[in-house]
Amino acid sequence: MKFHLLGTLAAGIALAQTPAPAPARAPAPARGGGGGGAAYPQRTPDLAAVARGKAIYDINCALCHGEDARGGDNGPNLIRGEAVMNDQKGELIGSVLQTGRAAEGMPKFDFTPSQVSDIAAFLHSFRVGGYDVSRNRPPSIVVGDAKAGEAYFSSKCASCHSATGDLKGIATRITDARTLQQRWLMPAGGGRGGGQATPATVRVTLPSSQNASGDKVEGRLGRIDDFTVTLYDTEGGSHTIKRNGDVPKVEIHDPLEPHKEMLKVYTDKDIHDVTAYMVTLK
Repeated sequence: MKFHLLGTLAAGIALAQTPAPAPARAPAPARGGGGGGAAYPQRTPDLAAVARGKAIYDINCALCHGEDARGGDNGPNLIRGEAVMNDQKGELIGSVLQTGRAAEGMPKFDFTPSQVSDIAAFLHSFRVGGYDVSRNRPPSIVVGDAKAGEAYFSSKCASCHSATGDLKGIATRITDARTLQQRWLMPAGGGRGGGQATPATVRVTLPSSQNASGDKVEGRLGRIDDFTVTLYDTEGGSHTIKRNGDVPKVEIHDPLEPHKEMLKVYTDKDIHDVTAYMVTLK
């Protein structure tokens, strides 16, 4: 997953559908602080798979869910989520990754089965107790090269954004560097001083078998999967429409699609360099 720090595993895994109960495991010994460990399964990790999974997670997921998978400003704690605790080798986690969670700002990922298995191994490597251990966060994330970040911004971002226009003074409005980094990487998360991103919209063209006039239903996208699409009209009404392949026709307009596509190509250095540049825009 792509960034040292989101793609809502985008807010999605911890909110995934309730899976079938996992096979019984030997309970972990109770831990201090009032929490017993028996309710939280512990695994014996494959260290090579964990290392591969961490590399993918750091780039794609850590932004929203934290470096230690215990949640961030834009995403929930993963290791205490039912889907992750009941997952064995990625079968439940993979389902969320493949479909994404559009309503929560999480894109879908085209990971291979082996990559999903490695990500699962990394998530399962964390020891979980009745309480969370201390968070493992670096003292500062501003460790990049601001000049290199400015050059990257000019070549990749300046077609849509301007340091003297829409981003003028952003480091004054968002003073915390971590929040600023999350904000520019995943605008869907909103955040202090940044406002709310424009939500994705959807247009559904009903087939003649359902409506002789071929009416269109439009609104804010709530959720979409292979079987249904849910949207909200201008009056707040909810509409859930069944899907069968390409019927009905569904057209999604997501203003954040360019940001989501960039998440697939950022390197860790790119992220740190651009963040170092962004904190200078005061």
